[in-house]
Amino acid sequence: MKPHFAYLLLALPLAACSLTPVLNKPVAPLAAQFPAPMALDQQASAASRDWRQIFPDPRLQQLILTALANNRDLRLAALNVQTVQAQYGIQAATQRPALEATAGSSRQRAQTDGSNSAISTTYTLGMGITAFEIDLFGRSAALSEAAFARYLASEQGQKTVQIALLAAVADAYYGQLLAREQLQLAEQTLADWQHSLQLARILHAANQSSGLELAQAEGQVASAQADLQARMRGLEQADNALQLLLGTAMPPDLPPAPRLDALPRPLLSAGLPSELLMRRPDILQAEHNLQAANADIGAARAAFFPRLSLTAALGYGSPQLHDLFDGKRQVWSFSPQLSMPIFNAGRLRAELRLAELRKSSAVVEYERAIQTAFREVADCLAGRETYGRQISAQQQAVASAAKRLDLSNLRYRAGLDGRLELLDAQRQLYAAQQSLLDLRKSELSNTVALYKALGGGA
Repeated sequence: MKPHFAYLLLALPLAACSLTPVLNKPVAPLAAQFPAPMALDQQASAASRDWRQIFPDPRLQQLILTALANNRDLRLAALNVQTVQAQYGIQAATQRPALEATAGSSRQRAQTDGSNSAISTTYTLGMGITAFEIDLFGRSAALSEAAFARYLASEQGQKTVQIALLAAVADAYYGQLLAREQLQLAEQTLADWQHSLQLARILHAANQSSGLELAQAEGQVASAQADLQARMRGLEQADNALQLLLGTAMPPDLPPAPRLDALPRPLLSAGLPSELLMRRPDILQAEHNLQAANADIGAARAAFFPRLSLTAALGYGSPQLHDLFDGKRQVWSFSPQLSMPIFNAGRLRAELRLAELRKSSAVVEYERAIQTAFREVADCLAGRETYGRQISAQQQAVASAAKRLDLSNLRYRAGLDGRLELLDAQRQLYAAQQSLLDLRKSELSNTVALYKALGGGA
Protein backbone atom coordinates (compact mmCIF):
# COMPACT_ATOMS: atom_id res chain seq x y z
CA MET A 1 0.00 0.00 0.00
CA LYS A 2 1.32 3.43 -0.90
CA PRO A 3 2.11 5.74 2.06
CA HIS A 4 -0.27 8.52 1.08
CA PHE A 5 -3.20 6.12 0.98
CA ALA A 6 -2.24 4.90 4.42
CA TYR A 7 -2.59 8.47 5.73
CA LEU A 8 -6.12 8.71 4.37
CA LEU A 9 -7.20 5.34 5.78
CA LEU A 10 -5.87 6.41 9.17
CA ALA A 11 -7.82 9.68 9.02
CA LEU A 12 -11.21 8.14 8.24
CA PRO A 13 -11.99 6.61 11.66
CA LEU A 14 -10.65 9.70 13.45
CA ALA A 15 -12.51 12.33 11.45
CA ALA A 16 -15.66 11.97 13.54
CA CYS A 17 -13.79 12.36 16.85
CA SER A 18 -14.83 15.38 18.96
CA LEU A 19 -13.25 16.73 22.13
CA THR A 20 -16.02 19.24 22.87
CA PRO A 21 -17.43 18.56 26.36
CA VAL A 22 -21.09 17.77 26.78
CA LEU A 23 -22.91 20.97 27.70
CA ASN A 24 -25.03 20.64 30.81
CA LYS A 25 -26.92 23.90 31.24
CA PRO A 26 -27.08 25.08 34.85
CA VAL A 27 -30.35 24.72 36.68
CA ALA A 28 -32.28 27.96 36.22
CA PRO A 29 -32.20 29.98 39.47
CA LEU A 30 -35.95 30.66 39.37
CA ALA A 31 -38.78 30.31 41.82
CA ALA A 32 -41.77 28.20 40.81
CA GLN A 33 -44.11 31.21 40.82
CA PHE A 34 -43.84 34.98 40.63
CA PRO A 35 -44.43 36.68 44.00
CA ALA A 36 -47.28 38.91 42.76
CA PRO A 37 -50.86 37.56 42.45
CA MET A 38 -51.66 36.04 39.07
CA ALA A 39 -55.29 37.05 38.70
CA LEU A 40 -54.83 38.39 35.17
CA ASP A 41 -52.95 35.45 33.69
CA GLN A 42 -55.87 34.24 31.61
CA GLN A 43 -54.83 36.91 29.12
CA ALA A 44 -52.55 36.18 26.16
CA SER A 45 -48.83 36.44 26.84
CA ALA A 46 -46.80 39.37 25.56
CA ALA A 47 -44.58 37.15 23.42
CA SER A 48 -47.58 35.75 21.50
CA ARG A 49 -49.15 39.13 20.73
CA ASP A 50 -48.17 41.62 18.08
CA TRP A 51 -46.88 44.92 19.44
CA ARG A 52 -49.78 46.69 17.74
CA GLN A 53 -52.12 44.87 20.13
CA ILE A 54 -50.05 46.02 23.09
CA PHE A 55 -49.93 49.63 21.82
CA PRO A 56 -53.22 50.27 19.98
CA ASP A 57 -52.87 54.08 19.94
CA PRO A 58 -52.56 54.99 16.20
CA ARG A 59 -50.27 57.94 16.95
CA LEU A 60 -47.88 55.72 18.91
CA GLN A 61 -48.00 53.02 16.23
CA GLN A 62 -46.89 55.48 13.57
CA LEU A 63 -44.04 56.67 15.79
CA ILE A 64 -42.89 53.09 16.39
CA LEU A 65 -42.91 52.32 12.66
CA THR A 66 -40.84 55.44 12.06
CA ALA A 67 -38.31 54.35 14.69
CA LEU A 68 -38.07 50.82 13.29
CA ALA A 69 -37.20 52.29 9.90
CA ASN A 70 -34.73 54.96 11.04
CA ASN A 71 -33.26 54.20 14.48
CA ARG A 72 -29.46 53.91 14.31
CA ASP A 73 -29.13 51.42 17.17
CA LEU A 74 -31.44 48.99 15.38
CA ARG A 75 -29.51 49.44 12.13
CA LEU A 76 -26.26 48.71 13.96
CA ALA A 77 -27.73 45.56 15.49
CA ALA A 78 -28.81 44.34 12.05
CA LEU A 79 -25.32 44.99 10.68
CA ASN A 80 -23.82 43.08 13.61
CA VAL A 81 -25.97 40.07 12.72
CA GLN A 82 -24.78 40.20 9.12
CA THR A 83 -21.18 40.52 10.29
CA VAL A 84 -21.37 37.46 12.53
CA GLN A 85 -23.17 35.56 9.78
CA ALA A 86 -20.30 36.31 7.42
CA GLN A 87 -17.81 35.14 10.06
CA TYR A 88 -19.70 31.88 10.41
CA GLY A 89 -19.62 31.43 6.62
CA ILE A 90 -15.83 31.90 6.64
CA GLN A 91 -15.34 29.38 9.43
CA ALA A 92 -17.73 26.82 7.90
CA ALA A 93 -15.83 27.03 4.60
CA THR A 94 -12.66 25.74 6.28
CA GLN A 95 -14.32 22.32 6.69
CA ARG A 96 -14.39 21.81 2.94
CA PRO A 97 -11.44 21.63 0.57
CA ALA A 98 -10.83 24.65 -1.62
CA LEU A 99 -9.95 24.01 -5.27
CA GLU A 100 -7.71 26.46 -7.07
CA ALA A 101 -6.98 26.59 -10.79
CA THR A 102 -3.58 27.90 -11.83
CA ALA A 103 -2.04 28.76 -15.19
CA GLY A 104 1.39 30.22 -15.80
CA SER A 105 4.66 30.21 -17.66
CA SER A 106 8.27 30.67 -16.64
CA ARG A 107 11.53 31.39 -18.48
CA GLN A 108 14.96 30.91 -16.99
CA ARG A 109 18.57 31.04 -18.07
CA ALA A 110 20.95 28.40 -16.79
CA GLN A 111 24.66 27.69 -17.33
CA THR A 112 25.27 24.38 -19.13
CA ASP A 113 29.09 24.48 -18.87
CA GLY A 114 31.74 27.04 -18.20
CA SER A 115 31.01 29.18 -21.27
CA ASN A 116 27.59 28.21 -22.61
CA SER A 117 24.09 28.92 -21.25
CA ALA A 118 20.57 27.91 -22.24
CA ILE A 119 17.16 29.53 -21.89
CA SER A 120 14.27 27.20 -21.03
CA THR A 121 10.51 27.89 -21.06
CA THR A 122 7.84 25.97 -19.13
CA TYR A 123 4.06 26.28 -19.41
CA THR A 124 1.80 24.94 -16.64
CA LEU A 125 -1.93 24.47 -16.14
CA GLY A 126 -3.42 22.70 -13.17
CA MET A 127 -5.91 22.43 -10.34
CA GLY A 128 -5.13 21.63 -6.75
CA ILE A 129 -6.00 21.57 -3.06
CA THR A 130 -3.71 23.57 -0.79
CA ALA A 131 -3.16 22.69 2.88
CA PHE A 132 -6.64 21.35 3.57
CA GLU A 133 -6.82 20.16 7.18
CA ILE A 134 -8.39 16.77 7.82
CA ASP A 135 -10.43 17.37 10.98
CA LEU A 136 -9.10 14.42 12.99
CA PHE A 137 -10.13 15.61 16.44
CA GLY A 138 -12.99 18.00 15.65
CA ARG A 139 -11.07 21.27 15.92
CA SER A 140 -12.58 22.79 12.77
CA ALA A 141 -16.02 21.42 13.65
CA ALA A 142 -15.81 22.96 17.13
CA LEU A 143 -14.77 26.33 15.71
CA SER A 144 -17.65 26.16 13.22
CA GLU A 145 -20.08 25.23 16.00
CA ALA A 146 -18.89 28.19 18.08
CA ALA A 147 -19.26 30.56 15.13
CA PHE A 148 -22.79 29.30 14.45
CA ALA A 149 -23.79 29.72 18.11
CA ARG A 150 -22.48 33.29 18.07
CA TYR A 151 -24.50 33.95 14.92
CA LEU A 152 -27.65 32.73 16.70
CA ALA A 153 -26.70 34.89 19.70
CA SER A 154 -26.39 37.95 17.46
CA GLU A 155 -29.89 37.31 16.08
CA GLN A 156 -31.28 37.23 19.61
CA GLY A 157 -29.30 40.39 20.34
CA GLN A 158 -31.04 42.11 17.45
CA LYS A 159 -34.42 41.05 18.84
CA THR A 160 -33.41 42.43 22.23
CA VAL A 161 -32.53 45.77 20.65
CA GLN A 162 -35.84 45.84 18.76
CA ILE A 163 -37.90 45.13 21.88
CA ALA A 164 -35.91 47.73 23.81
CA LEU A 165 -36.54 50.25 21.03
CA LEU A 166 -40.29 49.59 21.00
CA ALA A 167 -40.42 50.01 24.77
CA ALA A 168 -38.26 53.15 24.72
CA VAL A 169 -40.40 54.83 22.04
CA ALA A 170 -43.59 53.99 23.93
CA ASP A 171 -42.18 55.26 27.22
CA ALA A 172 -40.83 58.45 25.61
CA TYR A 173 -44.22 59.00 23.95
CA TYR A 174 -46.01 58.69 27.29
CA GLY A 175 -43.43 61.06 28.75
CA GLN A 176 -44.25 63.56 26.01
CA LEU A 177 -47.99 63.29 26.76
CA LEU A 178 -47.26 63.77 30.46
CA ALA A 179 -45.13 66.85 29.83
CA ARG A 180 -47.83 68.35 27.60
CA GLU A 181 -50.58 67.85 30.19
CA GLN A 182 -48.36 69.13 32.99
CA LEU A 183 -47.70 72.26 30.95
CA GLN A 184 -51.43 72.73 30.33
CA LEU A 185 -52.15 72.34 34.03
CA ALA A 186 -49.39 74.83 34.92
CA GLU A 187 -50.81 77.38 32.44
CA GLN A 188 -54.33 77.00 33.79
CA THR A 189 -53.13 77.25 37.40
CA LEU A 190 -51.07 80.36 36.66
CA ALA A 191 -54.10 82.02 35.05
CA ASP A 192 -56.26 81.23 38.13
CA TRP A 193 -53.64 82.52 40.54
CA GLN A 194 -53.10 85.69 38.50
CA HIS A 195 -56.84 86.34 38.75
CA SER A 196 -56.58 85.90 42.53
CA LEU A 197 -53.64 88.32 42.59
CA GLN A 198 -55.69 90.96 40.78
CA LEU A 199 -58.43 90.57 43.38
CA ALA A 200 -55.88 90.88 46.18
CA ARG A 201 -54.51 94.08 44.69
CA ILE A 202 -58.01 95.57 44.44
CA LEU A 203 -58.72 94.70 48.06
CA HIS A 204 -55.39 96.09 49.18
CA ALA A 205 -55.98 99.35 47.28
CA ALA A 206 -59.36 99.64 49.04
CA ASN A 207 -57.71 98.96 52.43
CA GLN A 208 -59.68 95.72 52.71
CA SER A 209 -56.59 93.50 53.09
CA SER A 210 -53.09 93.80 54.47
CA GLY A 211 -49.83 94.04 52.59
CA LEU A 212 -48.95 90.57 53.88
CA GLU A 213 -51.81 88.98 51.98
CA LEU A 214 -50.79 90.84 48.81
CA ALA A 215 -47.17 89.69 49.21
CA GLN A 216 -48.35 86.10 49.67
CA ALA A 217 -50.44 86.27 46.48
CA GLU A 218 -47.53 87.78 44.53
CA GLY A 219 -45.18 85.08 45.79
CA GLN A 220 -47.60 82.36 44.76
CA VAL A 221 -47.90 83.77 41.21
CA ALA A 222 -44.11 84.06 40.93
CA SER A 223 -43.79 80.41 42.01
CA ALA A 224 -46.34 79.39 39.36
CA GLN A 225 -44.45 81.34 36.69
CA ALA A 226 -41.21 79.56 37.62
CA ASP A 227 -42.97 76.18 37.52
CA LEU A 228 -44.42 77.05 34.10
CA GLN A 229 -40.92 77.59 32.70
CA ALA A 230 -39.83 74.24 34.12
CA ARG A 231 -42.82 72.52 32.47
CA MET A 232 -42.01 74.18 29.13
CA ARG A 233 -38.44 72.96 29.39
CA GLY A 234 -39.67 69.48 30.28
CA LEU A 235 -41.87 69.34 27.17
CA GLU A 236 -39.01 70.40 24.89
CA GLN A 237 -36.73 67.77 26.42
CA ALA A 238 -39.43 65.11 26.02
CA ASP A 239 -39.78 66.08 22.34
CA ASN A 240 -36.01 65.82 21.87
CA ALA A 241 -35.82 62.42 23.57
CA LEU A 242 -38.57 61.02 21.36
CA GLN A 243 -37.05 62.45 18.19
CA LEU A 244 -33.67 60.87 19.04
CA LEU A 245 -35.31 57.46 19.27
CA LEU A 246 -37.12 58.00 15.97
CA GLY A 247 -33.84 58.73 14.20
CA THR A 248 -35.52 61.37 12.06
CA ALA A 249 -37.91 64.32 12.28
CA MET A 250 -41.38 63.85 13.71
CA PRO A 251 -43.81 62.64 11.03
CA PRO A 252 -45.96 65.55 9.83
CA ASP A 253 -49.27 63.66 9.56
CA LEU A 254 -49.59 62.20 13.06
CA PRO A 255 -53.08 61.58 14.50
CA PRO A 256 -54.15 63.86 17.40
CA ALA A 257 -52.47 63.19 20.74
CA PRO A 258 -54.83 61.58 23.30
CA ARG A 259 -54.93 62.30 27.02
CA LEU A 260 -53.16 59.98 29.45
CA ASP A 261 -56.41 58.88 31.09
CA ALA A 262 -57.89 57.96 27.68
CA LEU A 263 -55.15 55.44 26.76
CA PRO A 264 -56.03 51.74 27.15
CA ARG A 265 -54.11 49.56 29.61
CA PRO A 266 -53.54 46.13 27.97
CA LEU A 267 -53.54 43.11 30.27
CA LEU A 268 -50.46 40.89 29.85
CA SER A 269 -49.99 37.38 31.14
CA ALA A 270 -46.76 36.62 33.00
CA GLY A 271 -47.25 32.86 32.85
CA LEU A 272 -44.71 30.68 34.68
CA PRO A 273 -41.17 31.86 35.37
CA SER A 274 -39.76 28.95 33.34
CA GLU A 275 -41.42 30.37 30.21
CA LEU A 276 -38.97 33.29 30.34
CA LEU A 277 -36.24 30.87 29.26
CA MET A 278 -38.00 30.33 25.96
CA ARG A 279 -39.16 33.83 25.05
CA ARG A 280 -36.69 36.37 26.50
CA PRO A 281 -34.19 37.06 23.67
CA ASP A 282 -31.48 38.21 26.08
CA ILE A 283 -31.67 34.86 27.91
CA LEU A 284 -31.53 32.99 24.60
CA GLN A 285 -28.58 35.15 23.59
CA ALA A 286 -26.75 34.24 26.81
CA GLU A 287 -27.55 30.55 26.18
CA HIS A 288 -26.07 30.66 22.67
CA ASN A 289 -22.98 32.44 23.99
CA LEU A 290 -22.62 29.61 26.53
CA GLN A 291 -22.82 27.06 23.70
CA ALA A 292 -20.15 28.96 21.79
CA ALA A 293 -17.85 29.08 24.81
CA ASN A 294 -18.33 25.34 25.33
CA ALA A 295 -17.39 24.64 21.69
CA ASP A 296 -14.26 26.79 22.10
CA ILE A 297 -13.09 24.34 24.77
CA GLY A 298 -13.32 21.51 22.21
CA ALA A 299 -11.22 23.49 19.75
CA ALA A 300 -8.64 24.28 22.45
CA ARG A 301 -8.43 20.61 23.44
CA ALA A 302 -8.01 19.47 19.84
CA ALA A 303 -5.01 21.80 19.45
CA PHE A 304 -2.96 19.40 21.66
CA PHE A 305 -3.29 16.58 19.12
CA PRO A 306 -1.71 16.01 15.68
CA ARG A 307 -3.02 17.92 12.69
CA LEU A 308 -3.12 16.33 9.25
CA SER A 309 -3.13 18.65 6.24
CA LEU A 310 -3.38 17.66 2.61
CA THR A 311 -1.97 19.34 -0.45
CA ALA A 312 -2.66 17.84 -3.89
CA ALA A 313 -2.39 19.03 -7.46
CA LEU A 314 -3.20 17.69 -10.91
CA GLY A 315 -2.35 19.36 -14.20
CA TYR A 316 -0.07 19.68 -17.20
CA GLY A 317 3.43 21.00 -17.74
CA SER A 318 5.29 21.40 -21.03
CA PRO A 319 8.12 23.44 -22.57
CA GLN A 320 5.91 23.97 -25.62
CA LEU A 321 2.51 25.59 -25.45
CA HIS A 322 1.08 23.64 -28.42
CA ASP A 323 1.53 20.23 -26.74
CA LEU A 324 0.55 21.33 -23.21
CA PHE A 325 -2.45 18.99 -23.14
CA ASP A 326 -0.58 15.97 -24.41
CA GLY A 327 -1.26 13.00 -22.14
CA LYS A 328 2.44 12.50 -21.65
CA ARG A 329 2.69 15.98 -20.16
CA GLN A 330 0.31 15.27 -17.28
CA VAL A 331 1.76 15.86 -13.82
CA TRP A 332 0.38 15.36 -10.30
CA SER A 333 1.43 15.67 -6.69
CA PHE A 334 0.06 14.41 -3.39
CA SER A 335 1.58 15.77 -0.16
CA PRO A 336 -0.07 14.85 3.15
CA GLN A 337 1.61 16.39 6.18
CA LEU A 338 1.23 15.43 9.84
CA SER A 339 2.27 17.96 12.50
CA MET A 340 2.40 17.45 16.25
CA PRO A 341 2.93 20.21 18.85
CA ILE A 342 5.97 19.43 21.04
CA PHE A 343 7.00 22.67 22.76
CA ASN A 344 5.17 26.00 22.73
CA ALA A 345 6.05 27.44 26.15
CA GLY A 346 2.64 26.58 27.64
CA ARG A 347 0.63 28.51 25.04
CA LEU A 348 -1.82 25.65 24.35
CA ARG A 349 -2.49 25.05 28.04
CA ALA A 350 -3.05 28.77 28.56
CA GLU A 351 -5.50 28.83 25.62
CA LEU A 352 -7.40 25.87 27.08
CA ARG A 353 -7.52 27.52 30.48
CA LEU A 354 -8.77 30.73 28.87
CA ALA A 355 -11.52 28.84 27.06
CA GLU A 356 -12.59 27.17 30.32
CA LEU A 357 -12.67 30.50 32.15
CA ARG A 358 -14.74 32.05 29.37
CA LYS A 359 -17.22 29.20 29.66
CA SER A 360 -17.45 29.77 33.41
CA SER A 361 -18.10 33.45 32.75
CA ALA A 362 -20.77 32.52 30.19
CA VAL A 363 -22.47 30.32 32.81
CA VAL A 364 -22.55 33.22 35.27
CA GLU A 365 -23.89 35.59 32.59
CA TYR A 366 -26.59 33.06 31.68
CA GLU A 367 -27.68 32.72 35.32
CA ARG A 368 -27.54 36.49 35.83
CA ALA A 369 -29.73 37.07 32.75
CA ILE A 370 -32.32 34.66 34.17
CA GLN A 371 -32.29 36.28 37.61
CA THR A 372 -32.53 39.76 36.12
CA ALA A 373 -35.50 38.72 33.98
CA PHE A 374 -37.27 37.21 37.00
CA ARG A 375 -36.73 40.35 39.07
CA GLU A 376 -37.93 42.66 36.24
CA VAL A 377 -41.14 40.69 35.73
CA ALA A 378 -41.78 40.48 39.48
CA ASP A 379 -41.33 44.25 39.87
CA CYS A 380 -43.71 44.98 37.00
CA LEU A 381 -46.31 42.56 38.38
CA ALA A 382 -46.10 44.33 41.72
CA GLY A 383 -46.74 47.61 39.93
CA ARG A 384 -49.61 46.13 37.97
CA GLU A 385 -51.32 45.11 41.21
CA THR A 386 -50.86 48.44 42.99
CA TYR A 387 -50.95 51.30 40.47
CA GLY A 388 -54.69 51.03 39.89
CA ARG A 389 -55.49 51.29 43.61
CA GLN A 390 -52.97 54.11 44.04
CA ILE A 391 -54.52 56.11 41.19
CA SER A 392 -58.00 55.63 42.65
CA ALA A 393 -56.77 56.95 45.98
CA GLN A 394 -55.06 59.89 44.32
CA GLN A 395 -58.24 60.74 42.41
CA GLN A 396 -60.04 60.92 45.73
CA ALA A 397 -57.26 63.18 47.02
CA VAL A 398 -57.74 65.51 44.03
CA ALA A 399 -61.50 65.59 44.57
CA SER A 400 -61.02 66.39 48.25
CA ALA A 401 -58.49 69.14 47.46
CA ALA A 402 -60.89 70.67 44.90
CA LYS A 403 -63.74 70.60 47.42
CA ARG A 404 -61.53 72.22 50.05
CA LEU A 405 -60.56 74.97 47.60
CA ASP A 406 -64.22 75.72 46.83
CA LEU A 407 -65.07 75.93 50.52
CA SER A 408 -62.00 78.02 51.31
CA ASN A 409 -62.87 80.42 48.52
CA LEU A 410 -66.43 80.82 49.88
CA ARG A 411 -65.20 81.37 53.45
CA TYR A 412 -62.58 83.87 52.24
CA ARG A 413 -65.16 85.88 50.33
CA ALA A 414 -67.39 85.79 53.39
CA GLY A 415 -64.56 87.07 55.57
CA LEU A 416 -64.45 83.93 57.73
CA ASP A 417 -60.93 82.85 56.70
CA GLY A 418 -57.77 84.69 55.81
CA ARG A 419 -56.05 84.57 52.47
CA LEU A 420 -53.37 82.21 53.78
CA GLU A 421 -55.91 79.39 54.07
CA LEU A 422 -57.07 80.03 50.48
CA LEU A 423 -53.50 80.04 49.10
CA ASP A 424 -52.72 76.79 50.91
CA ALA A 425 -55.84 75.15 49.41
CA GLN A 426 -54.81 76.28 45.91
CA ARG A 427 -51.29 74.86 46.31
CA GLN A 428 -52.64 71.57 47.66
CA LEU A 429 -54.96 71.09 44.68
CA TYR A 430 -52.20 71.88 42.18
CA ALA A 431 -49.79 69.42 43.82
CA ALA A 432 -52.47 66.69 43.93
CA GLN A 433 -53.29 67.16 40.23
CA GLN A 434 -49.60 66.97 39.24
CA SER A 435 -49.17 63.81 41.32
CA LEU A 436 -52.16 62.23 39.58
CA LEU A 437 -50.61 62.94 36.17
CA ASP A 438 -47.31 61.41 37.32
CA LEU A 439 -49.12 58.27 38.51
CA ARG A 440 -50.98 57.84 35.22
CA LYS A 441 -47.73 58.03 33.31
CA SER A 442 -46.01 55.64 35.75
CA GLU A 443 -48.80 53.11 35.27
CA LEU A 444 -48.34 53.25 31.49
CA SER A 445 -44.57 52.97 31.87
CA ASN A 446 -45.04 49.91 34.07
CA THR A 447 -47.11 48.28 31.32
CA VAL A 448 -44.34 49.02 28.82
CA ALA A 449 -41.74 47.59 31.20
CA LEU A 450 -43.82 44.42 31.69
CA TYR A 451 -44.12 43.99 27.92
CA LYS A 452 -40.34 44.29 27.65
CA ALA A 453 -39.63 42.03 30.64
CA LEU A 454 -41.82 39.24 29.26
CA GLY A 455 -39.91 39.13 25.99
CA GLY A 456 -42.17 41.34 23.94
CA GLY A 457 -43.67 40.45 20.62
CA ALA A 458 -42.24 41.03 17.17
